[in-house]
Amino acid sequence: MQILELKKYTLSTCLGLGLEANWEKLSTQQGGLKACDFETVDLPTFIGEVEGVDNIVLPEALSTFDCRNNRLAHLALQQDGFADAVNDAIAQHGSDRIGLFLGTSTAGILQTELAYRQRQQDGALPADFHYAETHNTYSVAAYVSALFGLTGPSLTVSSACSSSAKVFGNAARMIEAGLIDAAVVGGVDSLCLTTLYGFNSLQLLAPTPAQPYGEGRNGISIAEGAAFVLLTKASATPTSGTVLLHGVGESSDAHHMSSPHPEGMGAQMAMNAALASAGIQPDQVDYINLHGTATPSNDAAEGKAVHAVFGNSTACSSTKGATGHTLGAAGGVEAIICVMAMQHGVTLAGINTTKLDSQLDVDYVLANRPGPIHYAVNNSFGFGGSNCSLVLGIVS
Repeated sequence: MQILELKKYTLSTCLGLGLEANWEKLSTQQGGLKACDFETVDLPTFIGEVEGVDNIVLPEALSTFDCRNNRLAHLALQQDGFADAVNDAIAQHGSDRIGLFLGTSTAGILQTELAYRQRQQDGALPADFHYAETHNTYSVAAYVSALFGLTGPSLTVSSACSSSAKVFGNAARMIEAGLIDAAVVGGVDSLCLTTLYGFNSLQLLAPTPAQPYGEGRNGISIAEGAAFVLLTKASATPTSGTVLLHGVGESSDAHHMSSPHPEGMGAQMAMNAALASAGIQPDQVDYINLHGTATPSNDAAEGKAVHAVFGNSTACSSTKGATGHTLGAAGGVEAIICVMAMQHGVTLAGINTTKLDSQLDVDYVLANRPGPIHYAVNNSFGFGGSNCSLVLGIVS
């Protein structure tokens, strides 16, 4: 795979808006989860909510796109000078040479939930409900395209929790094929009743903040988040501190609609493919950001897969105890968390977990561990066996 540079990036989660706010919490092992008080939801669980989303007003010309998901996207795009970087890339390459590849799971489904509360007597939805610009899975990419005036290839990936990891592969292939010169990739997923009650029906919601890889773990903490990355071709002589995308590995094991293969076969395939794509060996990886949802079956399967590929000496953790599970945005959010860990030279702890599951033979980090990270692997494994692993590196 052609090596790409992460030219600019930003994320917004329940930890805060932008890189600095998120790193401040991660570096001090603080979380952003709270008891669920979202909308009309009455469930004994914890969620991760991004502050300020309800206060965002979209540009008047794009008001038909107004929904929580697009407001979250807009809010995130204003952080860390990311919008300026995109505009600079457009000026350099042209709007038709910038690709846009975003991941989401439920898009603006909350807007439909709200519309159903306002149905007319004949059952018709309100006239101001715009399905195509809100609920439609492509709506977030359509909004970002319209916001920046992008005219290059554009798509949304919706493959559950692997969505915004897989978009890195879409961008890499497009750039390598010469169809574009740069790409905006990432993911946006916002809170809604469908995911909260849906995961509750699967008995997968934890009554306390999620405890990935912990003994007695009992479910996930649903959260929202947004992450964006501007990818470009890497320089032949990148400077120190440059962050690079070295490899992407994907697999589809289709073992079960909502449960992973018990031995993590699809996860193994994705990690091995990512390492092969990057041209590195397992012992060169210094940190693995685990998918680590804190459900009994997910962590058990991933733990076996990680052990099969890396053994038990590669430091790993799940940061979902801090951010919650941002679903379709998780791949992008956690890729940027890997970037920050590499830049600061800190292997991040998995918070909330106090006692590890003794059946999982991996080096799970319970306290932030200083030390250089040259290569990091980011795992994102979704429902239906849709798996993706990324290999990221930093130039020393």
